This record gives sequence, structure tokens and C-alpha cells, in this order.
Amino acid sequence: MELTAGAVVAALREKARPGEVVQKHYHGDGDVLGVPMKATFDTSKAFTDLPLTEVDRLLDESSYEARLAAFCVLDFRARRAKLPDDERRAGYELYLRRHDAIDSWDMVDRAAPHVVGRYLLKRSRDPLFELARTTDPLRRRTAITAPLYFARFGTAADLSDLFALAGLLLDDSDPVVSKPVGIALKYAGVMDEAALTTFLDHHAGTMQRPALRYAVEKLDPATRKAYLG
Repeated sequence: MELTAGAVVAALREKARPGEVVQKHYHGDGDVLGVPMKATFDTSKAFTDLPLTEVDRLLDESSYEARLAAFCVLDFRARRAKLPDDERRAGYELYLRRHDAIDSWDMVDRAAPHVVGRYLLKRSRDPLFELARTTDPLRRRTAITAPLYFARFGTAADLSDLFALAGLLLDDSDPVVSKPVGIALKYAGVMDEAALTTFLDHHAGTMQRPALRYAVEKLDPATRKAYLG
């Protein structure tokens, strides 16, 4: 199999069902090929060994599915337990450098935890705080979605930056950001419920409502009701 960006695009076009698959959730300016989501994931997985130079070229494609496939490839690579650290770093750097290619929330959600969060687990989280302070809501979404990796694979001590990032983004009214703030808090609470309730005791009254609803989702009904009012 030829491991090139062109080969990925050709494989996606073979599976496209234009007019039938319309990607209603996609609101970007790119072309829509009409590839079913499972087919996009399956194609991406088959191209997990795509060289990063070709992933970079794939991110230049105008079609939504091609760019989503590029981020899926980065994600599949990052999930490899024995991926050399230099390759993990290269994938992380490519994600950040080509954030301009992200024009849909699902590209962030697919790749940010394992590509960005996993790389930063034992490193400075300053890049996430920089993203959180940008004017681009999708970069802010990366800032709060990447730490989902901390909540799943880290320790309670790793949650401090997740809570700090959530605090920084609490006033963000853009649903692209407010919902993942709540989701990040929810999973932080799975690891450390006491830390979540302490955070909510200070901030629940001023949180965006969607974020609060997600944040309390896994708490017991009485506690959930108390926070929601």
C-alpha cells in the first residue's frame, strides 16, 4: 500500500456517498466528500504508518474528511504504547503547528487527548494555557480537551492544571468551549470527586449552564440537584 496523502484521499473517495452522507455537524468551509464516519476511521487506521510529512500534506486538503483522517492518523499513532518519544513529540508538534487546519470540533476531540495530552502528561502544561488564552475557540477547545488524558491515565495530582484551565475558561460562552469544560470537569470528578466538589463550591454559581450540567453528570442525584438548583 502506498503511504501518501494522495492514497488516503483516493481511499476516502472510494468510500464516499455524496448526497447520502452529509456530515450535518460540520460547519466549516471545506468540501464534504460524504464519507461515513466509520469508513473515515477505518481508512485512517489502515494508514497509521503514514509518514508525518504526508500527514502534513493531508492537512492541506480542502475536504473535511481528509483533514479529519489526518488527525485520526495522529491519534492512532499516539495510542501506540511503544511509540518512540521523538515520534510522539513530532506528532504533538505537528498538531500544534497545523492547528490552522482544524475547522471542526471533532478533529480536536479525536486527537487532542492522546496527541497533546499524553505528550504533556509529564511536561510543562504552559502550551495549554497559551491555547486557552487565544481568540480561536477551537484552540481553546484543545486546551481543555487535551487534559482528558490526565483524568483518565494520570493521577489526582495531575488534575491541578485541568482545574486551572477550567477556571480560566469558565466564562467562555462559546458552546465549542463551554461544553468540553464541563466534560473535562466531569471526568476529573471520576478520579477525584472531592476535588470536583471543591471546585464547584467556588464556581458553580457563575459557570456557564452547559458546562455545569456536564460537570455534575456523574455525581449522585442529590448532589447534582443541589448544584443545578
